[in-house]
Order: sequence, then C-alpha cells, then structure tokens
Amino acid sequence: KNNLSAAAHLIHGSSENRFTITYCPGNLTKEEIESVNFGYADLTKMTKKYNPEKLIDGYNTMSDGEEIFFISNPALGLWAHKDRFNN
Repeated sequence: KNNLSAAAHLIHGSSENRFTITYCPGNLTKEEIESVNFGYADLTKMTKKYNPEKLIDGYNTMSDGEEIFFISNPALGLWAHKDRFNN
C-alpha cells in the first residue's frame, strides 16, 4: 500500500527474458511472487548483501565479483537512457 510503484511493476513488469527480476517485498509470500513469474528473495538478507545506501545507479561490482545493475527508482530507471549511468 505504501509503494504503489512496486505493485505496478508486479502487474506490468516484464524482462522480456533479457534479465532476471527478483522481488524482496517483505510483506508478500514467496508463492505470491513466484506465481507471477518473478524470483523471490528475503528482504533482510538481500538488503544486507545489496545495501541500497551504498550502491550507485548503474553497474556495481560486489565484493565477491558479482556485477549487478542497480536502479534506485525502478519506476523511472528502466526507461532511462544508458548514458545517464556513465560515471
């Protein structure tokens, strides 16, 4: 209820098989998330691993070498031009 953009992405979001989407909702069950073909992960565990206060928009390399693409506001970030993320 507090984040309608997250609900909109659950309803309308699609990776078109180009990347994976994992939701860490905190208040929805794994079954609910997976029933709409998204991955599920525990919010506390993922926030510890991928601390949004330390990530920058765009590519980030984690301490274990994993490369991720962070979007601080998914409602806007998926539509941003790639040049916006150049450091």
